[in-house]
Amino acid sequence: MKKAFITGIGGQDGSYLAEYLVELGYDVHGIVRRHSTAETQENRIDHLIEQGKVSTYYGDLLDQGGLERLLDEIQPTEIYNIAAQSHVRISFDIPQFTVQTNALGVLNILEAYRRSCPEAKFYQASSSEMFGLSVEDDNFQRETTIMNPVSPYGCSKVFGYNIVRNYRRAYGLHATNGILFNHESPRRGSNFVTNKVAKAAARIKLGLQDKLELGNMDSYRDWGHSYDYVRAMHLMMQHDKPGDWVVSTMETHSVREMCKVVFGHLDLNYQDYVTQNPKFIRPEELPYLKGDSTKIRTELGWKPTYTFEGMMKEMVDHWIAEYTVNQVQVV
Repeated sequence: MKKAFITGIGGQDGSYLAEYLVELGYDVHGIVRRHSTAETQENRIDHLIEQGKVSTYYGDLLDQGGLERLLDEIQPTEIYNIAAQSHVRISFDIPQFTVQTNALGVLNILEAYRRSCPEAKFYQASSSEMFGLSVEDDNFQRETTIMNPVSPYGCSKVFGYNIVRNYRRAYGLHATNGILFNHESPRRGSNFVTNKVAKAAARIKLGLQDKLELGNMDSYRDWGHSYDYVRAMHLMMQHDKPGDWVVSTMETHSVREMCKVVFGHLDLNYQDYVTQNPKFIRPEELPYLKGDSTKIRTELGWKPTYTFEGMMKEMVDHWIAEYTVNQVQVV
């Protein structure tokens, strides 16, 4: 039986990955960060824990000794490093913590991996934010595009990406980078713009909210679904050689277009409800991202199953169902 160790197992990607690997027959282990609200630490994977299909432990990327102890005990065949301070806008508010977690944290788990289970395969969650302002002449970003990040988050991810490549070469490790473009789902935190819009639109439709404040409406992103992207992570780990792969839909949409799709799904006009607030504007904006995922499609046979519209409708429907159930319970 293959054995997986997932950092960030309680998050959006970690929870989908845990479900996917359980379905494939893996023995799944993961770490969660301790915080004062225990009820929400593992709520995305409670069903897996209750069924005895996943084992979790308290851990942190900044605690190398704890990581090494767990890897010594578990001896995984695959390590997925998904944990991070993952909010780009918030990385401007807490830059030191972002860099410690996303850069030094990667080094910590690489050292633990190298010392405890060097025969395992290692996946690093890299990001399209590493490309920043760099765009090729054909309006794509790909594995060979120069990295020119415009946020503490993007800068920290560049270090993580490069230290993984360094350890791959220096120590002969099967260490891989997945350069994932934006990926969303109903499990995405509601302070991310996709779920913020989906949640607000549902509340407005149900009469629970009047307006929605956003930042830059004209930034463009390549948005895919988290479930599709964890399948890509797993495919990378099954390849006989480590490497670096971009994962993307190869389409880009603006925040404005997203609002139109989401509110339109509820027979609303977003222009009647959405306003701009400067406090949500980043100190340095990243205007455009669109990934070229030709390499992973050709070499590993991956392709997305969700459309942009289908993904956003799923997110809206999730919130409509949530609020409808809650209203019925209150009554």
